[in-house]
Amino acid sequence: MQKTNPGTSFFNIYSHNFIRAAVAVPGLKVADPAFNAARTIDLMREAASKSCILVVFPELGLTAYTCDDLFHQRALLEAALVALERVRDASRNIPVISIVGLPLMVDSHLFNCAVMVSGGTILGVVPKSYLPNYREFYELRHFAPEGTLPRESIAVCGQKEIPFGSSLLFQMEEQPLFTIHVEICEDLWTPIPPSSYGALAGATVLANLSASNITVAKADYRRQLASSQSARCIAAYLYTAAGTGESTTDMAWDGHGMIYENGSLLSETGRFVYRPQIAYSDIDLDRLIQDRMRQNTFSQAASRHRDEISKFRTVQFSAPLPARGVLLPVRACERFPYVPSHISKRDERCREIYEIQVQGLVKRLKATGIGRIVIGVSGGLDSTHALLVCAKALDIMGLPRERLLAYTMPGFATGERTLNQARELMDALGCFAQEIDIKPSCLQMLKDIKHPFAEGKPLHDITFENVQAGERTSHLFRLANLHGALVVGTSDLSELALGWCTYGVGDHMAHYHINAGIPKTLIRYLIAWVAEKGQLGDTVREVLRRVIETEISPELVPGLIGDQPAQRTEDIIGPYELQDFNLYYILRFGYSPSKVAFLAWWAWGDKTRGPWPGTDEEKRNQYSIGEIKRWLRIFLTRFFKSSQYKRSCAPNSPKVGSGGSLSPRGDYRAPSDSEAAVWITQLDHIPDQTPPILPIVS
Repeated sequence: MQKTNPGTSFFNIYSHNFIRAAVAVPGLKVADPAFNAARTIDLMREAASKSCILVVFPELGLTAYTCDDLFHQRALLEAALVALERVRDASRNIPVISIVGLPLMVDSHLFNCAVMVSGGTILGVVPKSYLPNYREFYELRHFAPEGTLPRESIAVCGQKEIPFGSSLLFQMEEQPLFTIHVEICEDLWTPIPPSSYGALAGATVLANLSASNITVAKADYRRQLASSQSARCIAAYLYTAAGTGESTTDMAWDGHGMIYENGSLLSETGRFVYRPQIAYSDIDLDRLIQDRMRQNTFSQAASRHRDEISKFRTVQFSAPLPARGVLLPVRACERFPYVPSHISKRDERCREIYEIQVQGLVKRLKATGIGRIVIGVSGGLDSTHALLVCAKALDIMGLPRERLLAYTMPGFATGERTLNQARELMDALGCFAQEIDIKPSCLQMLKDIKHPFAEGKPLHDITFENVQAGERTSHLFRLANLHGALVVGTSDLSELALGWCTYGVGDHMAHYHINAGIPKTLIRYLIAWVAEKGQLGDTVREVLRRVIETEISPELVPGLIGDQPAQRTEDIIGPYELQDFNLYYILRFGYSPSKVAFLAWWAWGDKTRGPWPGTDEEKRNQYSIGEIKRWLRIFLTRFFKSSQYKRSCAPNSPKVGSGGSLSPRGDYRAPSDSEAAVWITQLDHIPDQTPPILPIVS
C-alpha cells in the first residue's frame, strides 16, 4: 500500500488498493466509425470525470457489430482505423485506460479485435479467440480466429511493435495489483474461457467486450456467466454488450453492462436505454489477491496449467492514479459485514446459522450418548441464544425439555433485570430451571486466598471478577457430573477475538461450544429472528425482545444505572459493532489496519460535514476517525498479542460463516506468543481527524 498523506490521501480509495472501473454503452450508428468514435470519446471523458482509470466498450463498437458483409468493404475498415486513431489521440488528454472494439486486417486476415489505449498509445491488440457460427451468428464468414497468425506484434495507426494476441496481460506500474486480461463475447460462453488462463497467469481484472443480442431470459444467463467466472477466477469481471444503436434487421440489443467482483454484482447498466450510459464501481484488489493467496487450489490450478500460462506476455504500462486529495467509495460498505442488510437474505442467513448450531449439538449429543444438557443462563445475549439452540436440539431429538438443565447463578453484581429475564426465559421454554446463589462459595474462595474483599474492603479487581466467573463454570461442570449431562458453552466469536472470556475454569471452557463461530452483532439478529419467526413459541417472544435491549455486561462489578448494569463491556474493549467490523476484515481478508480504518470510517464515520446521503439513524450512530483508530488499536493489541492462547485450546464448536472461525482446528492457527508491533505501527498511517470539508464523489 502507498504511504498516505494524513487528512487528504488517506481518504482516497486509490490509497487502499481500490481501483475504479467502468463499463460503457455508447450511442452508435451502424457503419459510421467517425460518429462512433466521437461518442466513445464522450464516454471516456465521463469515466475520467468519475475518477475511473479503466473503461470498457462493446465488441466492434467503432463500426457496430451488425455490419455483416460490410466488414469486407475496404472503406469501412479504413474508417475504423481512422476512428481508432482519434480515440488514441484523445486518450493523451483523458486520464483513463480505454478498451475499444473494431475489425482489424492483418496480413490479409480480418480479426475481431479489442484494442487497449492509454496516454496516446496503443498498448496492445487482442483478437477474439472463439467465433460463433451457429443460430443467428455468422462470424466465421467475416473473421479469422485468434491463432491464425504466428506473429506477436503488429503495426497500427503508425505505431509499431504493438503486442498482438489473446495471451496478453496489461499491468499498471503505479498499481501492480491491477493487471488486466481481455476477451471478447463468445470467449466467455466456452467451457474454458481464455480469461480462466489469464486469471491463473495473474490478471485480477477481466474485461469482456461483447455484442450479445438479446433474447428472452438471456440477461439472466449473462449474469450467471459473469458472476460465476468472476468467482471461479477470484477476479473482477467487466462485461459490456452492444446497445440499441445496433441494426435490428434480425436481432435486438439491450446494452447490458455489468461489473462483478468475486461473484458479487457491484454495478450494472440499465437495459433498453435509448441514450449513452456508463456503470462504474470500485474494485477491491486486496480482496482478490488475499483470496487467491488463501485458496491454495488456485495455485494448484496454475501449476497444472503452467503450459498455457507460459504463453502469456505481460505488457507493463504507466498511467496516472487519481490518488491525491479526497476520493470516497461509490460501492456500499456494510456496517455489519456478518449480517445481510436485505431482510429476506437476513432471514435466510439466520435460519441457516440456527440449523448449523442445532445440527452440531444434536450430533454431539448422539455421539456421546448423553441426553441431558447443562447450561448457565445470565439473561444476556449469548446465554439466551445458546439456550434457544439447546431447546431446539432436544426437540429435534424427541427428548423432553426437562432434560435441558438451566441454571442461573446470581453473584455480587447481578441485576434484577437480567435475573428476571433469565427466570422468565427458562420458564417460557419449559426446561428444568434452578437458581444457585454463588456469593457464598465466591466469598469462601476470596477468604481462602486472603482477598481484601473478604475483609470488607470494596476491591473489585480482576481476581474478584474471575472468582465469580470461575465459580459459575465450576458449578456447571460438577452439575454435569451429577446429572450425566453435557455442559454447553455460551461464549461467542467476538469474545474469543478480543480475549474477553475467563480462561480455563470460566466462560472460556465447556464440553461443547455452539456460539464460538458467531459474532456478537449477529447474535442480536439471531435472537430477534427466533422471536419474530416464533421458532420456540409466542410466550418466548417478549422476553427475547427485552434481552436484545439489555446492555452488554459481564455483571461482575456491582452497580446499576437505572435497571441496566453500570459495568459496560463496550466501555472497556470498544463497541462490538466496530470490533466485529474490524474482526471481519482482518480475519477474513487480512487487510492492513489502515485499510480497515478507512472502510470502518466509510461505514461508520462522521461524514455529516459533507452531503452524506445516509439516513437520520445512520447519522446519529457515527464514529470519528480518531475513535475508530483508538478502538482499532485495542483490537489489534488484544487479537494479535494477548488472546491467542485462549483460542489455541478452545472447546469444539461448529464453524458457521465464511467470515472465518477462530478454532485452531476449524480455521485459524497462530502462535500464542506473537507480537502486535507490525500492526500497531501501521496505525501511524491513520489520521486523527477528518478533513474539514469532505465532498462525496457520486
